[in-house]
Amino acid sequence: MTESFRRSGAYEDPRGDGQDPFPYRQQHASPVNAGGAGSAGSAGSAVNPEWPAPPAHPPAYPPAYPPAQPTKKRAKGPVALLAAVAIAAAAVGGGTAFAFQELTGKDTVASSSTSTDVVPTAQRGSIAAIAKAVSPSVVEITATVANGTSTGSGVIISSGGEILTNNHVIAGASSVKARTSDGRTYTAQVVGTDSSKDLALVKLDGASGLKPAALGNSDGVAVGDQVVAIGSPEGLTGTVTSGIVSALDRDVTVSTDESQGQEQGDGQWPFEFGGRHFNGDTGSSTTTYKAIQTDASLNPGNSGGALIDANGNIIGINSAMYSATAASDSSSAGSVGLGFAIPINTVKADLAKLRSGSRS
Repeated sequence: MTESFRRSGAYEDPRGDGQDPFPYRQQHASPVNAGGAGSAGSAGSAVNPEWPAPPAHPPAYPPAYPPAQPTKKRAKGPVALLAAVAIAAAAVGGGTAFAFQELTGKDTVASSSTSTDVVPTAQRGSIAAIAKAVSPSVVEITATVANGTSTGSGVIISSGGEILTNNHVIAGASSVKARTSDGRTYTAQVVGTDSSKDLALVKLDGASGLKPAALGNSDGVAVGDQVVAIGSPEGLTGTVTSGIVSALDRDVTVSTDESQGQEQGDGQWPFEFGGRHFNGDTGSSTTTYKAIQTDASLNPGNSGGALIDANGNIIGINSAMYSATAASDSSSAGSVGLGFAIPINTVKADLAKLRSGSRS
């Protein structure tokens, strides 16, 4: 509290006998003026010449007690400790937020703004530093489907094994497995899906102590920003590519039909952009979302992987890319620098729904 207050009697007569604290105060009439007419009610009264002249101002007496000071309460015990950690987390960002998660035991998401340095400040923009810092937070996902297997990628968002990926990577799967960057393999359970945004959340069985990625702020991304992509194209786990943000707010249309969700058995996930179809037919059941466009090399298997800014923060989940791998002319095969990612702010807004177990 900042308001001040005065205790009763703090400015009363210090002698406490009811006497006037200013004994020399003039209590008689005003002196008669030159014309002989005094002030109202005091005509004819004169000041006794034997009295000493009153002081120009009454003497100031200090108050009997100094004004009371507001008391301050100190937080005690674990509350004070957690408050201090929370303040530090707000000041430092994603890394300390993860420390707070471990202290409280809550399975929360490490989150940050694009100004948080996941990589050392001196190595900002270093592809090698970004890869070293973020690769442990990206997994390869293998989904068993009716016609074989579907391979994609995923991003770890909690130490307990929550993984973000694309819905089309795991749609219709009878089983899902994930392999971490250090070679460990886990069975995964689908927690929630949102086909309208092509997002899914899976949870690894028995996982603990994993390194969650720091989720950045895609609203701070600008065209021309350097980006790095990490995923498992063609099953090549932990592949790192780089490029720039080519455009923002691209309208990308993808299928919501589960039968289209296995990348059509050949690694080609169909999508529509600018009125044109890529990688096949999207079918009649589709959804459109705003995407980040990048020229970082993306290939089948990168779906669900991370698009990362120069500070090491996740700014998007890679979701659609055009690759001419099915072309008869082998010279035209491979990435053509036309890739799209779901902005991470869209993902964060959908996370509570996914965690609730919603399937849509």
